[in-house]
Amino acid sequence: MEHIDFEIFLVATPGLERVLVDEARAAGFQGATPCPGGVTFRGSWPDVWRANLTLRGATRVLARIGEFRAFHLAQLDKRARKFPWGDTLRPDLPVRVEVTTNRKSKIYHAGAATQRIETALREAHGIQIDKAAAITVKCRIDDNLCTFSLDTSGESLHKRGHKEAVGKAPMRETLASLFLRDCGFTGDEPVLDPMCGSGTFVIEAAEIAAGLLPGRSRGFAFQQLANFDADAWEALRQAPPTQTPENRFYGSDRNTGAIDMATKNAARAGVGEFCTFHHSAVADIAPPDGPPGLVMVNPPYGARIGNRNLLFALYGTLGKVLQERFSGWRVGIVTSDAGLAKATKLPFLPLGASVPHGGLSVRLYKTGPLR
Repeated sequence: MEHIDFEIFLVATPGLERVLVDEARAAGFQGATPCPGGVTFRGSWPDVWRANLTLRGATRVLARIGEFRAFHLAQLDKRARKFPWGDTLRPDLPVRVEVTTNRKSKIYHAGAATQRIETALREAHGIQIDKAAAITVKCRIDDNLCTFSLDTSGESLHKRGHKEAVGKAPMRETLASLFLRDCGFTGDEPVLDPMCGSGTFVIEAAEIAAGLLPGRSRGFAFQQLANFDADAWEALRQAPPTQTPENRFYGSDRNTGAIDMATKNAARAGVGEFCTFHHSAVADIAPPDGPPGLVMVNPPYGARIGNRNLLFALYGTLGKVLQERFSGWRVGIVTSDAGLAKATKLPFLPLGASVPHGGLSVRLYKTGPLR
């Protein structure tokens, strides 16, 4: 396959672009640069495949396949018919088209633009349109410039392919991995989540420590493109041998159903032997034997789960237990409520950006090693 260089866009959870760019650079994607809503770099199709397979924090990977200017719908129609769709799209597989426009463009009606592009694909290239298609063609019309991208991921990348059971208000794996990274976690220390729910933080941490690739258990939309090279992909998927983590990863929860869920999810992810889950109230947690590490927790916020007034006592207990028993450990708490975070009385570092999660705006409150 020839290595044509083009722009690749990693979609990030807004507010975590700088954490994702750090991950992309660490993974060897040269020239990765943050921008609103994501990270861009230039690369080739094997880089697109590798980004989907290996990056834990990206929501999806878009390949920018070309652009042209269009000042009215007839011009859009004409140029869309001449566009080299056959380089990437197969005539035997349907696609869906999504268009976004802004008022700086002469073409501002997204619905009309979508129809013109769909008609061009169908009539000039024999490509069928289906709203449920696995392949999405995205067109952004900005200041009369039509930029075309393919969503190469398909399902959102937080769907790792091996997690079945989730509890209330689960944290997406992509988000969990970025919060772990933001807390300085690299895989070489224990992680404990005292309100683990379905085990997302614990399992992500164990996978990172074991060197498991996040996309190892799932398929991707790029496998249905005309330029897909199955042999090259299989070579890429020959994952590096997993390492045995030096530390264990711990989750506890007062809900026995959550412990059962987390245990099964860890086993499905292939990290069950590195994870320990047990039934415990927050007041009863204690640090495991071994070196200090990271306490990572996504407690209830009271906005959807729990009564906010009752949560002040829970956060207060959490802070007290951590201060008294977890000397040397760092703490990361994800919450939408600054008042609840303050109730822990933990010595938080300066706050980062707010991040959307489940219809709310949350922040990561983190500490240095507790004294």
